[in-house]
Amino acid sequence: MKVGIIGAGAVGSACLLSIVMRGSAREVVLVNRDRKRAQGVVTDVQYGAVLSPPISVRDGDYSDLAGSSVVMITAGVNEKSGGATDRSDPVGRLRLLEANAAIFQDIVPQIHGSAPDALILVVTDPPDALADVVRMLGHESVLSTGTSLDTLRFRFHLAKRLDVSAADVEALVLGEHGVSSVFLWSSARVGGRNVLDLFGESSTSQAVREDVEREVRYANITVIEGIGASQYGIGMVSARLTEMILRDERAVIPIGCYNPTFGVTLSLPSIIGREGVHRVLEPEMSPAEKQGLQHSAEAIKAALSRLSLTESRRRTA
Repeated sequence: MKVGIIGAGAVGSACLLSIVMRGSAREVVLVNRDRKRAQGVVTDVQYGAVLSPPISVRDGDYSDLAGSSVVMITAGVNEKSGGATDRSDPVGRLRLLEANAAIFQDIVPQIHGSAPDALILVVTDPPDALADVVRMLGHESVLSTGTSLDTLRFRFHLAKRLDVSAADVEALVLGEHGVSSVFLWSSARVGGRNVLDLFGESSTSQAVREDVEREVRYANITVIEGIGASQYGIGMVSARLTEMILRDERAVIPIGCYNPTFGVTLSLPSIIGREGVHRVLEPEMSPAEKQGLQHSAEAIKAALSRLSLTESRRRTA
């Protein structure tokens, strides 16, 4: 079980650390434009890896990705350096698409050349639109981390408000990993009870709903304001998603995959295994939630429509 990680920045390093600590794979290769940085990260992590399940951790070039089952892409401009930290900006992470698509035009062909059968997991923001860019560049087997982390944030904040374990909260965030994400309040439950009913009177329920959505939707900005980059949560999520794939778990989680109905990559609950998404389980939604999901898809589609990939790098998907 071999995994490649492209990018040794804050997110790539967090993904590597999480994989090592969880024992998600038997071998991890870290590739970075500045190989000396990758060497430094690997050197640091490998000593602590003695405490984890057996794993080989090394730096390498793209050719060293050969045989990888999963390759994560974490490289690119992040929200802080890309100017995507304004809570009032309706574009949000999609503002990073043009810059990171240009970077992907260099990265993806090299991954495809060395590991054509690998499943690419896009972690770089905006992950959903960039997963579509990966497809445009000729690599079909691709997923984005999507709203996996958003869903955990939703469950966490609901649990905190209700004073229960987050593990006992059933709640989903779908659509884009970004400002147009859709919160499925209609099916959010604890112990079989709708969470909005548990919040009591309608005015209180509405206020809680607005507060929770704000906390979840802009959690990345809150993190960035404190430490400069949102990294640890997504690192842990990426490691867990990798496990689901490598172990063919058939676990169900919201994850970004191309949806022909919407014409873009977005998140819906999906059965995840060795080949990626085996089946999408579209949940019951209220009319407003369905409309929100369509709006989310349109936001991603609009961002992609403004993108111009270099024809010499673009291949027919």
